[in-house]
Amino acid sequence: MLETRLAAQVRCAGFAVLWGGATRGMMRAVAAPGEPIIEFRDVRKAFDSKVVFRDLTLDVRAGETLTVMGGSGVGKSVMLKMLIGLLEVDGGSITFHGEEVTRMGEDGLREVRQNIAMLFQGGALFDSISVGENVAYALREHFFREMTDDQIAERVHWALSLVDLPGIEQMRPADLSGGMKKRVGLARSIALQPEVVLYDEPTTGLDPINCTRINRLIRGLQGTLNVTSIVVTHDMPSAFAVSDRMALLHRGEVIAVGTPAQFREPEDSRVADFIHGRAPEYEDVASLLRE
Repeated sequence: MLETRLAAQVRCAGFAVLWGGATRGMMRAVAAPGEPIIEFRDVRKAFDSKVVFRDLTLDVRAGETLTVMGGSGVGKSVMLKMLIGLLEVDGGSITFHGEEVTRMGEDGLREVRQNIAMLFQGGALFDSISVGENVAYALREHFFREMTDDQIAERVHWALSLVDLPGIEQMRPADLSGGMKKRVGLARSIALQPEVVLYDEPTTGLDPINCTRINRLIRGLQGTLNVTSIVVTHDMPSAFAVSDRMALLHRGEVIAVGTPAQFREPEDSRVADFIHGRAPEYEDVASLLRE
């Protein structure tokens, strides 16, 4: 089983794996399982005349995998980027452990990004440096004073082993398959030992076997390392495979939140249409442009 293998790798890693910032000496209380640690309240965001969010309200609970779904262009990736301060909100509140992210300066956002790591679409690897240097990049950025080169190398090896890619530090991103690039991107994220991992369309462009592999890694890392995960996707098989809870975005707000079982038998016809891929039989161009 993947979780058993991951647990063994954690025990043999050669250093303490203390999540939620404990290895960095941060003075943040550890949230109890099921307690909200991230809160979006009445968040608004627009790009010129294009309104993305008019009222985004959603909680993320400690230890869960929450999958946020919705069609292309509804703001799933925007939501993640606002959470870590890569995009500014137009209004509303986003908090992490009760601290207001939207009003933080660079020092505060730096701390948030140490605790909330993001796997970008495609892995977002640097082609000009090796796999090992890619995984070490964030460690050198955040912990250049705290970690020696040997400690960084050890952490890189540990992270690559967790995603079943040990010993490929000297390879280049150009030599990797799409699935391997995604896993190296994930290794770079978990090398920081974050409390929360954000997955931006983690299975896009992958074949079914690699989709299954990524889904198992998401579940395995959650169970073994007790990370909280937010997955954004429109891949329904993956959403049902990895989720503790699911949320659906539609026209600027969350219209449904619940367990996978609840989403399999939705009461809202809009949810049912999305789950089963049913487009309205009659649509005019003006309606589509308003989406």
